[in-house]
Amino acid sequence: MKADIDLQVAIDDHDGIPDLNTLSKWAVTALETGGRHEDAELTVRIVTPDEIRTLNREYRHLDRPTNILSFPFECPPEVKLPLIGDLVICMEILKKEAVEQRKTLDEHFAHLIVHGCLHLIGYDHIESVDAAVMEPLEIKALAALGYDNPYRDDEF
Repeated sequence: MKADIDLQVAIDDHDGIPDLNTLSKWAVTALETGGRHEDAELTVRIVTPDEIRTLNREYRHLDRPTNILSFPFECPPEVKLPLIGDLVICMEILKKEAVEQRKTLDEHFAHLIVHGCLHLIGYDHIESVDAAVMEPLEIKALAALGYDNPYRDDEF
């Protein structure tokens, strides 16, 4: 399986943004852990707090910036496309959270990609019963990538 990523960087400071091979490795691990074994295409867009706040307000009715938003692509059943959707990540918030959570930037970035990819293929965590399914998948995928349990301090 492979994951083709369209990386869009809408910020001036590119420091800490992983390369496409790394993003793809994280996405493939997440998707396979979540049960998807077909090739996938997705967009990862790195944005400012203002842009993600606007998207969060428009699509989730929450007027605040957030670390990541996931936009699954709903393809009609008769159309066969590997496109699974878009992930929008606020680098400024990601960096701040990594420091607060005492994680490396790569560790936290990997977690957001894994988390977002699982959302793109249908997992959720709003209800505790759903979180009980999704979070162990995140832990498993991140362990396969060599990262610690992201919920060790229950930051979400």
